[in-house]
Amino acid sequence: MDHLIYTAMSGASRSLEQQQIRANNLSNVNTSGFRSDLDQAAATQVQGSGYDSRYTVQMRNGGVDMTPGALEETGRDLDIGIIGNGLIALQSGGREVYTRNGHIDVSPDGDLTISGQPVIGEGGPIVLPPFAQVSIASDGTISIVPQNGDINALMDVDRIKMVDVPATTLVKDNAGFLLSANREEPRSEEVTLTSKHLESSNVSAIGEMIASMSLNRSFEAQIKMMKVAEDLAQAGNRLLRGA
Repeated sequence: MDHLIYTAMSGASRSLEQQQIRANNLSNVNTSGFRSDLDQAAATQVQGSGYDSRYTVQMRNGGVDMTPGALEETGRDLDIGIIGNGLIALQSGGREVYTRNGHIDVSPDGDLTISGQPVIGEGGPIVLPPFAQVSIASDGTISIVPQNGDINALMDVDRIKMVDVPATTLVKDNAGFLLSANREEPRSEEVTLTSKHLESSNVSAIGEMIASMSLNRSFEAQIKMMKVAEDLAQAGNRLLRGA
């Protein structure tokens, strides 16, 4: 009965790990630009004498679902949404990280950030001079009207770096930013954006809830299987004692 208990335990553990991914996706259903996590696992043989028939489930990086979310108009000058494929480049810890969240904040010193990370331009983090108005073009070019309000003095300040990285090469860090295998990626001239819009999360709340309910039923079935295995083992012990 040891084999049956081990199989049920491994299946129950796998269900719990999947539930964690589903719960995280659901908690970010209203997070702008959030990409839902995918799950993947593989059967791994347990090493050791007498364990040749035992396998456990090992979680693997399942990647990220890069399906675009819906673009929602906000009317805010510093909100941007990417049309189609593409990512916004940010700086974090000496390397680039990427996001689809286009909610840009500007500090009193003019630093542009998204979720606390500097937005990268042509030569590094973007810093705006004092301005009265700001606009962002479809290619990421940032233009400002100087603080004196002279609309005839409209000038280009910098250009947001946008990249296009294959979804299969992307992973998430602990902060939810996307990472590629390289510390930085080349700018893509094919990526376009629309200003005064934000992209919604691509999480399907209904799909995640249905998957969670299915996983709950699977977990319960595995627990029942463990109980059956225990009962069979006890019955076998009683037979041996009776013999």
